[in-house]
Amino acid sequence: MDIFTDEYFMRIALSEAQIAFEKEEIPVGAIVVSDNKIIAKCHNLTELLHDVTAHAELQAVSSAANYLDAKYLKSCTLFVTLEPCQMCAGALYWSQVSRVVWGASDEKRGFQTMGGQLHPKTKVTAGILADECAALMRSFFEKKR
Repeated sequence: MDIFTDEYFMRIALSEAQIAFEKEEIPVGAIVVSDNKIIAKCHNLTELLHDVTAHAELQAVSSAANYLDAKYLKSCTLFVTLEPCQMCAGALYWSQVSRVVWGASDEKRGFQTMGGQLHPKTKVTAGILADECAALMRSFFEKKR
C-alpha cells in the first residue's frame, strides 16, 4: 500500500497552514514534492515579512528551485491548502510545475475566478481535504472578527 497519497501530503501542507495560523498569518500551507520526497515546506509569511508577495506558494517555489538548483519544477507537485491566487498561479505557470493539488477552493480570490491560468502541461487536482482546509481558514477569520 502506497502511503504517499495526495491526502498524506496535504496533511503536511495543513500542518504548515497551522503554523501560519499560530503566527497570526492567513493559514495557507504549501509543500513541494519530487519523487515522493518533500523538498520544500512553507506557509504564508506576509505579516512577518511585511510583504504582500510572501504567499506560501511563492515561498515554496523559491525554496524548491533553490533545492533543485533549477528554475523549472517540471518534476514536482505543489500541494497547497487553498486554491492559488492569480499572482501565485503566474509564478506556478513560469515555474512549469508538473502538478498542483489544492484543498479548499477560493471563490473570491482564486486564480480561476480571477481569470488566471497555470502552465498548459500542469495537471490539477482540487478538493483534497477541502473541508479541513476550509475549516482552518474559517476559524482564522472568525477569530479575527
